[in-house]
Amino acid sequence: MRFWNLLLVLLFISIAGCNSSSTDDAATQPAAESGTIGVSLLTLQNPFFKVIGDTITEEAARQGYATNVLSADESIEKQDAQVKDFIVSECSAIVLSPCDPVAIGPIIKSANDAGIPVFTVDIPCALEDVDIVCQIATDNYGGGKEAGAGMIEALPAGGKVAVLHYKQAQSCQLRVQGFTEVIETHNASSDAKIEIVQVLEGGAAKDKSAAATDDILQTHGDLAGIFAINDPSALGARAALEKAGKADAVKIIGFDGQPDGKQAIKEGKIYADPIQFPDKMGVEIVKAIVSHSNGEEVEKEILIPTSLYRQADGLADPTLK
Repeated sequence: MRFWNLLLVLLFISIAGCNSSSTDDAATQPAAESGTIGVSLLTLQNPFFKVIGDTITEEAARQGYATNVLSADESIEKQDAQVKDFIVSECSAIVLSPCDPVAIGPIIKSANDAGIPVFTVDIPCALEDVDIVCQIATDNYGGGKEAGAGMIEALPAGGKVAVLHYKQAQSCQLRVQGFTEVIETHNASSDAKIEIVQVLEGGAAKDKSAAATDDILQTHGDLAGIFAINDPSALGARAALEKAGKADAVKIIGFDGQPDGKQAIKEGKIYADPIQFPDKMGVEIVKAIVSHSNGEEVEKEILIPTSLYRQADGLADPTLK
């Protein structure tokens, strides 16, 4: 009888101990694992996409998700292989920034057929017969309009302007569209007209944009401004202008707000950028995944506004040198 009484006492202590620790743990331990989010981004060499990936990882962890963030290195074949791996490993959700907005279609369909929800960030899929829960991106059209306003501000007397484009990206098409519309509206009511004299492919890269700027200067020695669709293009344009001895004669409007772009704005090398918020994109993607997993309705498209970043902003920016 003593044996059984002792056993009951020990059992009671054990149960009480488990109950008290589980209450404490609930306040201190992370949420239970909710699955894995597979993420295939255009590239992780670009700081913009690196921030998206890092933010998704951080936010997903807060919601109890693991992540597998991969760089497709601008290869649709590599992205296809990554998505197949996500499907085999039964990811809870897949996030893509497509390397090719058309070729990504069959890849997304394979995830659809496997019953895995797909979300896209920054770059959309161009096909309509695929199931994408939510596309999250910068308001590139609105940002392009901000870039146009920045150019008008930078050139109060007007002048000739060139555009360094990256025509294969829909985001860049929207930026140039917004920029052009604002300039055309300005010209309709102002004597200080801004003439877009040339649109050249800059490859969204510093070296190609520098070469394109060299070509522009051969044709338009009196150029007053350049709109570059991203910071690498803007920095390439700046390098070419410095080489030609025209750095102070031409105002540059970039786009993105990457650290080196912001630093150049602070130093007066670029006039302004409509800056993007890749961290907000990462947060919104995870929020959409959680909402969808809970059976809640999710908006098909979420656009995040840009903000025009000038030298005064750079001088007040504690993250810069």
